[in-house]
Amino acid sequence: MVKILRFHLVILAFFFYAHLHAEEKTDFDSVRKSVVQIKVYSQAFSAYTPWTTDGVRASSGTGFLIGNKRILTNAHVISNAKFIQVQRYNQTEWYRVKVLHVAHDCDLAVLEAEDPEFYKDSKELTLGEIPELNSPLIVVGYPIGGNKVSVTRGIVSRKEQSKYEHSSVDSHLVLQVDAAINPGNSGGPAIQNDKVVGVAFQVATKGENIGYLIPTKVIRHFLKDIEDGKYDGYVELGIGTFNSFNASLRKSKGIPEGMEGVFVTRILPHGSADGYLKEGDYLTEVDGLAIGRNGTITLDKDARVDFTETIDDKYSGEPIRFRVFRDGKLITVEFKAKRMPDFDFMRNRYDLSFDYSMIGGLLFQEMSRDLLGAWSRSGNTSGGSQFLYRYDYFIEDGFNGTKKADVVLYRKLAHPVNASADFYLNLVLESVNGEKVDSLADLKRIVSDSKSRFLKLKFLDVELPLILDREEVGKADAQIRSTYGLE
Repeated sequence: MVKILRFHLVILAFFFYAHLHAEEKTDFDSVRKSVVQIKVYSQAFSAYTPWTTDGVRASSGTGFLIGNKRILTNAHVISNAKFIQVQRYNQTEWYRVKVLHVAHDCDLAVLEAEDPEFYKDSKELTLGEIPELNSPLIVVGYPIGGNKVSVTRGIVSRKEQSKYEHSSVDSHLVLQVDAAINPGNSGGPAIQNDKVVGVAFQVATKGENIGYLIPTKVIRHFLKDIEDGKYDGYVELGIGTFNSFNASLRKSKGIPEGMEGVFVTRILPHGSADGYLKEGDYLTEVDGLAIGRNGTITLDKDARVDFTETIDDKYSGEPIRFRVFRDGKLITVEFKAKRMPDFDFMRNRYDLSFDYSMIGGLLFQEMSRDLLGAWSRSGNTSGGSQFLYRYDYFIEDGFNGTKKADVVLYRKLAHPVNASADFYLNLVLESVNGEKVDSLADLKRIVSDSKSRFLKLKFLDVELPLILDREEVGKADAQIRSTYGLE
């Protein structure tokens, strides 16, 4: 489930726990046969110069064997990978693996070794349930500072929904572990009673001894999703809500005394609830679970979590059922869960190049989180308030209801043909020759199909368009590609 949070976490390329005051009885000799050291060589694509790639980066992480000879690890361990090798504690050879499935929205991935010899004398781990608060566990992996498998102890200190920093926008259930943390073994299993109860994946930047595990609830959701051979991703409810603590507000809305729930404040276009729930609805139950005034439901005897945790359990096409107080009546509203690709531009992008269009040395891309980050680091941000606003509010203000994506003029490669274009930098392109631009594909098609001598580029909230001569643009682009190394 997507939420915009201001709590910053650091993803571990390596993750390690050290905690000595809790005891957990687990057969470590058996467990270590399942744990895998992962060595990765990766190369990311550049958003700011999309015809290039960054340098090759070497990193490592941890994984562990699950059913059907598969290796489970974090998505961030193998993102943008060009070459991956694995090794178990008693092996001297490194074995090449391939990525079977990756889920960037929940930071999980499944790998498979190409050589059957890798699996000799191995043991597959099984998944357990969500552990109780204050219960002990061990975390196994390959911390930096050595090449030997390591085991340390900790306790479960919290269960809550939190942002998964790998995508930087998705929130799911996490287990907080009270333990000292060193860079080490991201992707390593947390074990309790010989079963996996979580996967180490990130730590808090503020505070000491705060680490996070992906619980088996999320792991099982991922593994079931890929049973058909592909990963579809999480569904989105697509609403905004407000708590009901204010008694006067409840009375003004006619909410019966003692009825707990939350108010719906916004319906996002294309979400699961679009066309079914309404602004002003008062949600009292979701799938039979009572919603509190703070928007939480009971997870187990230890914890309450946001009611959207129930939606996280769904797959595309499965029913979502709410009890809703609307127009003085308590009614049932049911609809099917579905994905909402509209959020994809806000996620960190991995494994894929960035598409772009160049017109007379002017570079256009669809707005994305990666482009925003690269643009802000470039220093060429003058006049970028529209860029920032459209990124932050594209979904919140419902712009996604009328267009697929914003296309931004984010950079120019200087040439006489674009000498007068600086004023339009960092603005959203609205139309070309009067035809609306709703995506980068639209821009490419319109320019390619145009028979007019001139291209009239109209930008959002700017009356005067940028006019370019097609013949001059064609000649200039060939020169620019050669001069700036785009060929």
